[in-house]
Amino acid sequence: MQSTSGIVFGRTAPGIPVRDVDRAVAFYVDVLGMTVSFTNGDPVGFVILRREGAELHLTLVRDRPAGTHNVAHLLVEGAAELHDHLVAHGVRIVKGLRDADHGLRGFVFCDPDGNRIDVGEPLR
Repeated sequence: MQSTSGIVFGRTAPGIPVRDVDRAVAFYVDVLGMTVSFTNGDPVGFVILRREGAELHLTLVRDRPAGTHNVAHLLVEGAAELHDHLVAHGVRIVKGLRDADHGLRGFVFCDPDGNRIDVGEPLR
């Protein structure tokens, strides 16, 4: 394997395909408290959302069916509180809140397009 000691990786920003940009933005802003930092297209087909250190890129893909895999992993503080907040807003929870033996408390939820977001909080 070639040495990569001089290379430094930064944060990543997963691209999330959505069928309806306005509906997706409303969910991520109104329910998750993210803010729109960039839009592109007329009509808008690409949106960058941010909250604290998290960044998501929404991309319009009208004919994309929902997948059965996680499209993003979101590390948080307060996983239980986020879980309860999402439940209170009627968000579909795919995998319930649990403490995993790999050291994270987490759960998986779906956005309005069926994209699965895995949430994790390091156990202390």
